[in-house]
Amino acid sequence: MALAAPRGLTLVAAESCTAGLLAQILCDAPGASSRFHGSFVTYTKLQKAHVLGVSAELLRCKGAVCVEVAGAMAAGALAHSPADIAAAITGVAGPEPDEDGNPVGRVCIAIAARGRPTEAFGRLYADHGRDAIRRRAVADALAALAASIAAAPAA
Repeated sequence: MALAAPRGLTLVAAESCTAGLLAQILCDAPGASSRFHGSFVTYTKLQKAHVLGVSAELLRCKGAVCVEVAGAMAAGALAHSPADIAAAITGVAGPEPDEDGNPVGRVCIAIAARGRPTEAFGRLYADHGRDAIRRRAVADALAALAASIAAAPAA
């Protein structure tokens, strides 16, 4: 939040495998109530489509864990909130691969900012358990979010 405040930016999150952990960490920061609009926790494909507007066709063809879906989640979070920047995380925390065959530890993260192209990337974390995968995903999302905030024009 300390990076967002001087630029007058607000944030929103869209989470799947992290189940709200990104929101929790963002809310722990001083000033969160004036900079953070909230988080959409969309654990299922149906919820990603219904709440965030992720294309059902995209979900059927690519599955829920891909950079395209992460990007659509971030764009959907922006479309359904007044925030300036959205971070999205989708992945497989385990203990088993998902229904599309994605392995435990595969995570995709996206950052969408109004007026800029969405950036998305994938990671394959070692399977050291659900909690470790979630924490790694959140750390990478926070780093990407910080980079996007730093690249935003000053208010």
